[in-house]
Parts: sequence; structure tokens; C-alpha cells
Amino acid sequence: MVSQAIMLGIIAGIGILDSRIFGALMLERPLVTGLLVGLVLGDVKQGVIIGAQLELIWMGIAGIGASTPPDVVTGGVLGTAFAILTGKGPEVALVIAVPIAVLAQSLGVLVRIVNGYFMHKAEKFAAKADFRGVTLMMWVPPVLFFLSVFIPTSLAIILGADQVKGLINAVPKTILDGLGVAGNLLPAVGFALLLDMLYSKKMAVFFFLGFLAASYLGLNITAIALFGACIAIIIHIVINNKKTEVGNGAMAINNLTEGEIDFD
Repeated sequence: MVSQAIMLGIIAGIGILDSRIFGALMLERPLVTGLLVGLVLGDVKQGVIIGAQLELIWMGIAGIGASTPPDVVTGGVLGTAFAILTGKGPEVALVIAVPIAVLAQSLGVLVRIVNGYFMHKAEKFAAKADFRGVTLMMWVPPVLFFLSVFIPTSLAIILGADQVKGLINAVPKTILDGLGVAGNLLPAVGFALLLDMLYSKKMAVFFFLGFLAASYLGLNITAIALFGACIAIIIHIVINNKKTEVGNGAMAINNLTEGEIDFD
């Protein structure tokens, strides 16, 4: 259990560093962390299923401006891990992951506040042309971010697996069934948050076109995506042709104004 806890802590640490030093490799997403947690705990199928369920819920979460979103890495790793360890399924992951993500958000805010100190230290080293000091100050914040999820995740797995299992077993079945139904509705909230950022009047017709294709034609996501790609290519070609025609017309008009008219 200790070795598994350490490996899960490393997974969480890598996830939290994804958008900080690795670029945007999507390693922080629940779909990826769920797969990795399933590999560590020996149940890849459940890991992917639970990760996909959490991905639908948190799909629209993004840090806008100075706001700090819930920590989907810690919530996703611990939620998936406890759901697999207790053998209760995705509904338990929802019960555990969402509160953990909100609590871990506060720890993330604390780390950001502490990192402000090292930012000012880096500025002082830069003023002295101390590049070694600047480099050190640049690496301290990622290490703190890593530890901020590695330590809680590892300790939670080591100390909390049995307690969490006992707590879940004590929850009445009706409550778990209700949470399962709520979990099926929560993805709609995630899509709504995502749509709120992407929605525009010009593109709304394509959203409803995809919705109608899924609802009335029975097409799956892959088929709708392929049709959407074809439509996008057709529109792109039509727009380019119109621009070319307009450009040729403008050139003809310009030629007419340059004495090219033949009065004979």
C-alpha cells in the first residue's frame, strides 16, 4: 500500500506540473490520471470509466484571470483511487472527488501566495545579474506545487483507505443511488460551463445541428465529428473562393481606373 501511495502521489505531482513546466500535455485531466491510477491499482477498466465520468464534470473548469479553479488533479486521483479501492464504482468517485478538489484548491492558493516571495527574490537576483540565483528561484515554485499534491495524496491513500471504505459502507444504498443519478446529470453542468465560454451567435447553429443529429438521427460522436469536419472544409473552400472572386473584381476595377478602358 505504501508503494502504491507513493506512485499515486507521483502521478498527482506530474499532473499538477503539466501546465507549469511540461507544457499543455493534458496530463492533469481526469481521463489521463484515471488511466494511470487504474494501472497502479490493477483495475485499468474502472480507472478509465471513473476518469471519463470526472472528465465530463470538470470539462468546463478553467482558471480565468486571477481565479483558482478546483484542483482536478488531486480530486481526480484520490476520487478514482478510493472508488477502486472500495469497489463501489463511479458514484463514490463523485462523492469523494468533488469535495477533495475544492479543499485542495485552498492549498493551491496558499502555494501561489508563497511562490510570490520567490518571484520577488528572483527579481532581486536578476538586478544583481545573479543568474544562478534566478534559476534556483524559478525551480522552487514547481517543487512546491509538486509537494502540495504529492504529500496529501500519498498520506490520504496510506491513512485513509480503510476509513473511507468503512464510511462508504455505512452510507445507505438509497443515498448512493441518488448520487449516481446526480452524477449522470453533472456532465450536463460541465458541458454548460464549456459552452458558456465557447458560445457565439455565429456558431450556435452548428451546436444545434450536432445536437439534432445526435438526438434524431442517432449518430454517434465520431460520425458527428466527421460530418462537422466536412462542413468546416466546405465552408472554408466557399469563403476562400468568395475572397478570390472579390479580389479579382477589385483588381479589375483598379485596372479600369488606370486608363485601361478601350473606347474603340
